[in-house]
This record gives sequence, structure tokens and C-alpha cells, in this order.
Amino acid sequence: MSFNCGIVGLPNVGKSTLFNALTQTAAAQAANFPFCTIEPNVGKVAVPDERLDAIAKIGGSAKIIPAQLEFVDIAGLVKGASQGEGLGNQFLANIRETDAIIHVLRCFEDGDITHVENSIDPLRDAETIETELMLADLESIDRQLTNVARKAKSGDKDSKTQLDIMEKMKIALEAGDPAISVDLTEDERPLAKALCLLSAKPILYVCNVSEEDASTGNAWTQKVEAMAKEKGARSVSVSAAIESEIAQLDSPEDRAELLDSMGLNEPGLNKIIRAGYSLLTLRNYFTVGPKEARAWTISIGDKAPQAAGKIHSDFEKGFIRAETIAYDDYVNCNGEQGAKEAGKMRQEGKDYIVQDGDVILFRQNT
Repeated sequence: MSFNCGIVGLPNVGKSTLFNALTQTAAAQAANFPFCTIEPNVGKVAVPDERLDAIAKIGGSAKIIPAQLEFVDIAGLVKGASQGEGLGNQFLANIRETDAIIHVLRCFEDGDITHVENSIDPLRDAETIETELMLADLESIDRQLTNVARKAKSGDKDSKTQLDIMEKMKIALEAGDPAISVDLTEDERPLAKALCLLSAKPILYVCNVSEEDASTGNAWTQKVEAMAKEKGARSVSVSAAIESEIAQLDSPEDRAELLDSMGLNEPGLNKIIRAGYSLLTLRNYFTVGPKEARAWTISIGDKAPQAAGKIHSDFEKGFIRAETIAYDDYVNCNGEQGAKEAGKMRQEGKDYIVQDGDVILFRQNT
């Protein structure tokens, strides 16, 4: 499983430049004019995890397969997008398919790059985009309400629950609050997710800063960070320009040297991935053998059969047990055999909640 993030923002904030850098491709045209991205571009990147390299070395694996993060670069939205302005609703529809939203905010001055509002104000820009998402959600709810209400009157239990959810969402949206702010029960969440509301998705604010501000941020990024905390969201600061330079360097040594010269410890991609994992409550477990060592992405709280299902649905159906070694134990005991001899391999059943970094061998009926 990879998680899927839609990259959104106003035109000319650096979305496509960031997408190109993060995916190390030139698939998206980065140009100094609005709407240069005509179709959503999709790119997958490997999730860096030093633990995977370590267990692969110990396990003598011939191949390493990291987890994947998927980015979808969506054309710049503008005020009125929910009513078809700019490139309109087709791009709002693209956002509905994503798990989370990466909202790129321009936090740098550059007289050579135009801004649709002719001034820099990331909080205003964030409000513009989020208002459009909420207006689109209101329209979506209004379209569905009559049909759902009719089914609810006929006695359909799920429709009654869905109607309650939609009415709560509508009240929040009309008050200017996003759908994600509505408190839901465990039973309500799957039905709410089926509504595919744009403002129900978790948001990661990415502040695109100048090279000079990459290591320290600036007054704008501080305001965005405060806004994100208030909304229960997250923010990171990256320089799309630096990420572009990094993407053009082939050797790890050259990349490290560039980062060091900029006062940075790591690429912005790493920060985005960590923030994204936290935002979506994700974690990795590992499988390892002579052929390959592989990272698998699951949600926090997933039990062993669900984790097995990420490999193949038959593994979940035929689950018997999970032979599990904690990452630290695997490393300290120099692999599976040493962990067995030290009593560090555990036989876990269907109710076991998989932990971050677990090294697992699943046993199933064949």
C-alpha cells in the first residue's frame, strides 16, 4: 500500500516545480503562467527507510523494495473553481481520489514570478483554496440529500446514518468549517468517507520558501505553522528550488554536500514523507528473505491478518499466525536464527496489532 497525496495550490506557487523535484522527473511542465498543468500528473517515490537497508544486509537479500509514496500534481486552482472558474470542477474531482492533500503555499518573494493576487500572503491563499473545497462539498451534499433522505424514510438503516452525517457536515460547512472538523463515531466514519468530501481530507501545508530561508523559515512560515496547529493539521517548509537542484545530482555525496552548504540535514522529500505518515497514521512492517527485503505500509491499529492482506488477499483469508521479530531484536540478534535462539521471535495471532518496524513471516492455509 502506498499513500496518495494530491498536490494543490494557487497557480505559480511552485507546485509543479516541487512535484518534478520530488519525483525526479520532468513529467509536469513547470512554467511561469497559470494552468500549465493540463492533466493530473502522477509520480511514485520510494520512501527512505534505513531500517530496510539494515535488515536486507543481515538477511542477505538480493533485492530491496521500499514502500511507495504517490504524488498527484493537480492544476492550480483559483477563486471560483467550485463554480467552474479557471479549469474548474474537473480538478476538484481529481482531489476526491486522494487520501490527503498537500497544500503548497508560496512563502517567497520573486518579482519575476507572477502571483494571481499580485501579493504574497499564504494565509489568504490557504483560505481561498479551502473555501473552494468547502463550497464544492456543499454542492455535493445538496445534490445527494434528497435521494438519501428518501431512502432513510423507507427505513434503510445506513441511509439514516448517512443522512445524519450529511446534515452535520452541511451545518459545519455553512458555518465555514471543513468537513474534517465534524466529530464522528467509529460506525459513522466509513459512511462519511464514502461521501468523498474534499474538506474531509487531512491537509499537510508545504511552505515553499527561497533558498535563503530553507533552513530557518521566515515570518510567513511561522504564520502557516500557527494556522496548521490551530486546525489540527501539519506544516513543513521546503525550497522547491533546492529540491530541483538535488534531483539533478546523481551521487549521494554530491547531494549531501549541497544540503550541507544550505544548512540542511536532509531533503525536503524526507520531511514531507514523515509528516504525511504522521498525518495519515501510517507505519511500516518488513518481510525479509534471500530474494528480497520489502517494506509494507499499513495503518496504525491494523491487526496481523490485515497486514498480511497487504501482501495478498489470500494471506488474510488463510491467516494462521504471524512469526514476528521486533526490528531492534532482529538487528541485535543478527537475523532470524539469532532471534529464535534468543527467544525473541513471537508467535502472534489474529488480534495482534502490528508495530512499526516488525519483521514478519506470515503462516497461512494453502
